[in-house]
Amino acid sequence: MEKRYSEMTRHELQQEIAQLNEKARKAEQMGMVNEYAVLERKAIMAKAYLLTPEDFKPEEVYEIDGDPGSYFKIDYLNGVFAWGHRVGGNKEEEALPISMLKKMQPGQ
Repeated sequence: MEKRYSEMTRHELQQEIAQLNEKARKAEQMGMVNEYAVLERKAIMAKAYLLTPEDFKPEEVYEIDGDPGSYFKIDYLNGVFAWGHRVGGNKEEEALPISMLKKMQPGQ
């Protein structure tokens, strides 16, 4: 039976991320776009469990990793998910893994 990411140690998570990245690379090389997307999303989720949710603050705006020029304002956190909305978007609430959020550099 597989462990949940929340049950894994830091070392196990790092191994899992490395395996997922390798599988994703192979899937991309073989042109398996859907498989690549699934593996990439799993790696993002695993990375979220390596981060500290307390480092992400409600009401702050973060850049969305992998989507340059897109920003996300956090309303609240639930586990490793930040709930909020995209800045300049339709204000619909959505949840993103905290591993998809990058602190903005001064002047952004």
